Formats: sequence, C-alpha cells, structure tokens
Amino acid sequence: MRQETAHVLAIRALAWLVSQESLIDGFLAHTGASQDDLRAQAGDPDFLCGVLDYILLNDQWVLDCAADLDVIPEDVPGARMVLGRGDQRHWT
Repeated sequence: MRQETAHVLAIRALAWLVSQESLIDGFLAHTGASQDDLRAQAGDPDFLCGVLDYILLNDQWVLDCAADLDVIPEDVPGARMVLGRGDQRHWT
C-alpha cells in the first residue's frame, strides 16, 4: 500500500469512527483528544495512527469499518503499518 493510499484510508477511517456514536466517545476518552483535535489533527499521520490503533483494538470494529469503507479488513492494519513506518501491532 502506498503512503497516499494509507493516508486517505486513515482519514476515511476517522470519518467512520466519528460517525459511530457508540465508539467516538470511547476514542476521545481513551486518547484524551477533543472534538477540536479531530478537526485540527485529521491530516496528521501520527494522529491517524492513533485512530487506526483504536479501531484495531476490536476485531469487530475492524470488520465493520472495512465493510463500511468497502475495503478488505487487512487494509486497516496495512494502512496503519504504512503510516507508522512499520510500527505495527497485530489486530487478530
């Protein structure tokens, strides 16, 4: 996966996360981020890695996110690996 593709997927994953009322509050509490941070840091690869890390905490979130974004589930950790320059945790 190319850097640009990973970046776009991560931004789409952020939009997906924001649309999930049951998850966004947990993300904000887990990371200490604010609603303003979501807007201000949406393009920051390090912030987007945090978004993907949060989604990767739960297999069902990965599957739901991938289905809604119309990508294969392996693309979510793949994007995280590319954005994090190889610093990757396994989602399974």
